[in-house]
Amino acid sequence: MRLKMLSLLVVLFATISCVNQNQAGVEVTDPNGFEKKMAETDVQLLDVRTPEEYASGHLPNAQNCDVLADDFTEKVAVLDKEKPVMVYCKMGGRSSKAAAKLKELGFKHITDLEGGIMNWESADKTIVK
Repeated sequence: MRLKMLSLLVVLFATISCVNQNQAGVEVTDPNGFEKKMAETDVQLLDVRTPEEYASGHLPNAQNCDVLADDFTEKVAVLDKEKPVMVYCKMGGRSSKAAAKLKELGFKHITDLEGGIMNWESADKTIVK
């Protein structure tokens, strides 16, 4: 019984450390914090949803770079890795993947919108169509 419990704890700690390692260097923030950061100078704002989702409504001044598209890496390659980059998607899953990819590509300051544009809209924040 003790061996099973010890094995379970080892697996749990390994899983937690992997999750934390993937998010290291990426700030996840709520709509109010995200909006505050958007107002800073030199911010690069990325909507990582599909072009169709982007056309249905997006955050002001956001560029569309679909994280699931084959050309995502090429599109973000033109961005400045030293300037802050902010990402969002519909609910937070794809932006988390995009943030990890941006970190992997050498971006220094990455902010991910917690809960995506759905959380943004729930907070009565501005959407552009």
